[in-house]
Amino acid sequence: MIRAYQEYDIDEIIDIWFKASQLAHPFLDAAFLNKEKIKIREVYMPNTLTWVYSKENGLDGFISMIGNEVGAIFVRPEKHGQGIGKALMDYVNSFHNELEVEVFEHNMIGRAFYDRYGFKIIQEHMHEETNQKLFRMKFSR
Repeated sequence: MIRAYQEYDIDEIIDIWFKASQLAHPFLDAAFLNKEKIKIREVYMPNTLTWVYSKENGLDGFISMIGNEVGAIFVRPEKHGQGIGKALMDYVNSFHNELEVEVFEHNMIGRAFYDRYGFKIIQEHMHEETNQKLFRMKFSR
């Protein structure tokens, strides 16, 4: 079931994000990931619209939006390939004609997901803090 994020979800969201980030972003160092953990709680979550994919035993994934931009979409690694990410993306796609996202060049899991969904690269730039290349991608229905 997809439902709106509630403040009590924050610890599970951070756990999902951290585990999925370790898998998808092995090129990012621990110091950067630890700083991002703090930003999720203090900056990102208060400034996004977020929905969670919830099961009776907790959360399996989430998607956070800033307007039509996917600020984050993460699924528990053990739940990858079960349609959770697609369900979350379909949900936000139902009320946006266009979606945009930024993904690291070396995030092969994320890039494959966005490619399958139909996103196309529209721009490239460097992420200053990590010195990693980012792709801005766009999906239009």
